[in-house]
Amino acid sequence: MSKRSRLVLIIAVLAICFAFLWPSLSWYVRTPKEDQALALSSLEKIKDYSSIRAASDVNTLLAAANENPDRVLEKSEDWLLKAARKNFKQMEQKAPSPMTLYTALESFSNRQELTDLIETRYRKRILKNKDYYKNSVKLGLDLSGGMNVIVKADLDAVVASVGDVSTIDVDTLKKDAMAQAVETLASRIDRFGLSEPVIRQQGEDRIYIELPGAAETDQINSIIMGRGILNFRLVDDEATEAFNQYYMLHQDSTFDSAGHLIDPSIIPSDDEVIGYYTVDAYGLDQREGYLVVKKEIALEGKHIKSAEVGSEEITGRPQVSFALDTEGAEIFGTFTGANVGKSLAIVSDNKIKSNARIDEAITGGHVAIRGFGQQEAQNLRKVLQTAWLDVPLTVESQQVIGASLGDQAIRQGFFAIVVGLVSIMIFMLIWYKGAGVNACVAQVLNLYIMFSILSAFNLTVTLPSIAGMILTIGMAVDANVIIFERIKEERVLGKDRASSISTGFDNAFWAIMDSNITTFIAALFMSQLGTGSIQGFAVSLAIGVCSTVFTALVVSRLMFDFGTEVMQKKHISIGWRVR
Repeated sequence: MSKRSRLVLIIAVLAICFAFLWPSLSWYVRTPKEDQALALSSLEKIKDYSSIRAASDVNTLLAAANENPDRVLEKSEDWLLKAARKNFKQMEQKAPSPMTLYTALESFSNRQELTDLIETRYRKRILKNKDYYKNSVKLGLDLSGGMNVIVKADLDAVVASVGDVSTIDVDTLKKDAMAQAVETLASRIDRFGLSEPVIRQQGEDRIYIELPGAAETDQINSIIMGRGILNFRLVDDEATEAFNQYYMLHQDSTFDSAGHLIDPSIIPSDDEVIGYYTVDAYGLDQREGYLVVKKEIALEGKHIKSAEVGSEEITGRPQVSFALDTEGAEIFGTFTGANVGKSLAIVSDNKIKSNARIDEAITGGHVAIRGFGQQEAQNLRKVLQTAWLDVPLTVESQQVIGASLGDQAIRQGFFAIVVGLVSIMIFMLIWYKGAGVNACVAQVLNLYIMFSILSAFNLTVTLPSIAGMILTIGMAVDANVIIFERIKEERVLGKDRASSISTGFDNAFWAIMDSNITTFIAALFMSQLGTGSIQGFAVSLAIGVCSTVFTALVVSRLMFDFGTEVMQKKHISIGWRVR
């Protein structure tokens, strides 16, 4: 490889690594602690915070405008200036310059429009920080504290609930059931206001959950044991209209703190009130109102075989189509034929996800639902595709780790890395003099590349991972020692600087590759066959092996060549007796 190619490769690798490392730097360095705490909270809390702050900011801006109508917008209010100019453009009017705060606020058609603008700014900023966290290096529970839970899904019960398995693919059914269980747990944990969770499938029928920070064991168990099954209910239109009229006059006395009707007599005894929800800008279910539906289930979700999003032939608008099995098609055909002109609600996890009018009897087992946008259609498809599965979950094990232990482990791990790195650097500088600088630079870049790769793959740093890094630091210097000793041998034979460096690297190449390849193979097997702490150690070791080879053979070689060709050095500072 030519020197120019080597330089281009190094610059490209460092640039890519910086892009990988940017989310971690943004999260751990650029994001204040209070913003981190807010970003790690649930979407429900983020929504409440953004709404409250937006309402407060609107009151502050209105008060400031009324107090001093001639105050010109400040530089920190450029966001308001841009929005006001856009409003004037839409009104086909020329925006005044300079823009006063009073004029800018007057450009909004109503107070809610201004509130929505400010809330959007808060939401985007917080969710951006949340994305930084998701794409950054995570601290394991042994460093950050918290709780880990292993949940077992009873997939045999899922298969048994289907009945005749001769007409279905059992493996696909189990895969869909596990995917639904993971998604449901993630949604419930976030909804209950717990910290940013790590939820992943482990093996065929287990789910591993990490919850950083404090969490109540009983609360976690109640979330995990809950179930949500999809079904279809008939909407009682007359009772819904009567209830909504009642609710408008008695909003503060219709439901108790648990969400139950205080006066059940306001609806028929065979009905119940359920909230109607859509997905908002936060990705949360947002209640749009209430519908009164029959308690009797018209059709259970287990009869759904598939669901997909398509388009109407004439209008091209999105529609969700789903297919029913033979039994479900017969039940649905009879039911819709008897209730033409009425409304049908799709209920999932005690929330109404869709409400459609029955225009005609639907026979044949193929159903199409229309009347919403593309995103709503995708959300409904997901509900129909997976939410019907009833997956029994049980907590197999729980482990709580105190935050004080995590703080102590972080300090000890960081101290071990620093001491190990500094000690090796001092040794290399003393023993190999000027050439030791190359080794020190290679060591620093080695850690830089390691952390970048950890960040790129959203890997978790644990105590065993730190142990792997410390071992890598010691192993990385071995490659430099082999190269330096080879160069010294060539200098003793009387070769010049350029020849000694070239021959030294060539002779050391396969010795370095052989040792690191065997170590990488061992790390690869440990990462695949091991679990838990063994995997963390193996992954960091494997990453370290790759970065070690790159820094020793590419970065260090370029630094030697720079001294030879650019600085025109004739001798090599590589030891006490060899030059």
